[in-house]
Amino acid sequence: MTNLKLDAPWLEFDLGQPMQALSWSINRPGFVQTSQILWREVSNADLPQGMDVRHWLAKELEHRNRKDAVVLLTSRYIERLETRTASAGDVQAQAVATVGLSNGERIGSRVDYAGRDWGTINVAVRLTASLSSAGLLEAMSIAVQARTAAVMDTQFELPTGIATGTGTDCVAIAAPAGSTDFAGLHTDIGETVGRAVYDAVFAGATAWKMERKETSYA
Repeated sequence: MTNLKLDAPWLEFDLGQPMQALSWSINRPGFVQTSQILWREVSNADLPQGMDVRHWLAKELEHRNRKDAVVLLTSRYIERLETRTASAGDVQAQAVATVGLSNGERIGSRVDYAGRDWGTINVAVRLTASLSSAGLLEAMSIAVQARTAAVMDTQFELPTGIATGTGTDCVAIAAPAGSTDFAGLHTDIGETVGRAVYDAVFAGATAWKMERKETSYA
């Protein structure tokens, strides 16, 4: 995709124009305006215990002149990204995902990961449809539902059951500002978001499992 630029340890997702974005990212959570979503690959050595991660990230972004970007932190090798697009009617969605399951969790329970390396799932979605803040919130719910369904369908087993995600997932979704309030599963918006995110996350999770030849928690 021409709107993706890989410059390890960074990945840049150019949205093409300023858009409203919703996420729980570490640097710009909530509803914000941005034209870029970035990934920053990190290791345990990059983020030692007690470090002020937000201050460190702000300095990194200032150095790259990307202070207004929404940033996702990942321990997954950045070049293992997956991107998928989906269309319905006049709506198109593009999803970009990096997927690792080394700290996978089953919803409603927790595994003790003390002393282990942590992975994560980071997903960003770009929509062509204009949405209100309410519509963007519903589209986010569809993206999260698709992420969860994709992880469950890979059948990654934990002591607590089939994984539904990881303990450090983050999702960012962006769309032009508009007045459309609804983006559920019965809409073109919901269909495209769901399909693009599901396909990207399923591909990433399947690749992660194949690399490790793991079918269960160890």
